Amino acid sequence: MKYLYRLYQLVVAAPIVAVYTVFTALIVTVGCTLGNGHFWGYYPGRWWGWVIVKTLLLPVKVTGREHLAKNQSYVFVANHQGAFDIFLIYAFLRRNFKWMMKRSLRKIPFVGLACEASHQIFVDKSGPSKVRETYDKARKTLQGGMSLAVFPEGSRTFTGHMGKFRRGAFMLADELQLPVVPLTINGSFDVLPRMRGFGWITWHPLSLTIHEPIMPIGSGPVNVEHLVKTSYEQVMADLVPEYQGYVENPDQ
Repeated sequence: MKYLYRLYQLVVAAPIVAVYTVFTALIVTVGCTLGNGHFWGYYPGRWWGWVIVKTLLLPVKVTGREHLAKNQSYVFVANHQGAFDIFLIYAFLRRNFKWMMKRSLRKIPFVGLACEASHQIFVDKSGPSKVRETYDKARKTLQGGMSLAVFPEGSRTFTGHMGKFRRGAFMLADELQLPVVPLTINGSFDVLPRMRGFGWITWHPLSLTIHEPIMPIGSGPVNVEHLVKTSYEQVMADLVPEYQGYVENPDQ
């Protein structure tokens, strides 16, 4: 069965994913350039994620959408198991948002250009002024009523376990007094672990758990610590037992 699935990936899935990725990137770039970036910066990406997951025949279970209120901005924070986290959140969260992403992703052909055109937020750590620019842009995004999606670990896991959560996104939530929504992703590491690059996909169910929003308990360091700690505990608690527990990520 494994080799039949690999043959399907090679003959059917890979061409569809490649063509649809380029098509989506072009649609996003042109659409955002012409106007209405909120629409073109989100919906083509949402459909792109859905097409990729469905083309690869991966079952998905989503729980907790009822926790999200209409017209409320959130800071979504998720564990980062692998590349399929992006497709899963894009396709199945069903909330318009902007990503905070590594600056290196700007170099990906077509995709990087689409991310820039749609005003996704590239995290630039090359100097203090660049860091401030990154957070100024994220702040404006949230103040404009948009939500933000962040992987606070900053990089994909090597083991399936969680590393530490960086505080940047939580500091933004504190400053703007916004709720933080933890997201637990299961299965992405099993589908395509980081060490495999973009090699063969392993068939495995995916799940996305949307936890209840964590409301601020004031402002300042105490609230930031509360948001970080509570988010981390909620995400960790819903991981499958195999990947529970902290493991240091040398790439953080």
